[in-house]
Amino acid sequence: MAKNTKVTTAEDKLRALFDLQIIDSRIDRIRVLRGELPLEVQDAEDQIEGLRTRLEKVQGDVDFVQQSISAYQNEISESKALIAKYTEQQNNVRNNREFESLNKEIEYQTLEIELCEKRIRENKAKLEDMEGKVTEVQDVLKLKEEDLDSKRAELEAIVAETQAEEDALMALSDKLSTNIESRLLASYRRIRGAAKNGLAIVPIEREASAGSYIKIPPQRQIDIAQRKRIIVDEHSGRILVDHELAQEERDRMNALIDKELAKVTA
Repeated sequence: MAKNTKVTTAEDKLRALFDLQIIDSRIDRIRVLRGELPLEVQDAEDQIEGLRTRLEKVQGDVDFVQQSISAYQNEISESKALIAKYTEQQNNVRNNREFESLNKEIEYQTLEIELCEKRIRENKAKLEDMEGKVTEVQDVLKLKEEDLDSKRAELEAIVAETQAEEDALMALSDKLSTNIESRLLASYRRIRGAAKNGLAIVPIEREASAGSYIKIPPQRQIDIAQRKRIIVDEHSGRILVDHELAQEERDRMNALIDKELAKVTA
């Protein structure tokens, strides 16, 4: 039968949880070093995508207006050709009625030309406004792309410096997690996820849980120091350990971490 590697006593469980907290806190510090850059990069990418979509739409509108202008210009050419045709026919009419009929056609085509010229002027004004918008969006897009390139380069530089360390710590965190019973590990992760600083298990410092000013009753401190059961701080909801255990595990884990990191930097 395979040997059970999971910790069993309350003290073993506390030490295992605190070891895991030390590793996870180191990972947190690496990610804090990266700051908001990953989110800023994602936000910049989303903004650029939005600008490109907007630019594509405006350019589509520009193409439509240009096509409209071309269509009106073609109509003008057709009307001028008809006017020339009707004018030529007027030289060969047999009576005034035919002449007047052709004259009305010429007047109609002249009005069509005037209307098309008006539409062309309107569309050219619209086109000028649209081209201004295209230039404006292109300028903003260029600045955003330059900003994104800068942020990506900065993020890549930070990741390059810390990725190997983070990977080694993540592997160590996963390894330590396998020795903690699933129910306890789930509780640790739930508490850690709810804490702003990611601390799920903390030592007693100055008679209070680390980071708190609310003193823990003496009897509760004695119970914690005895390490016979897992005790949760009623105010912060975090698991508590005594200062001596915390210091012992910090010294041991820091030595282990240095050893593991030496392997990846060698």
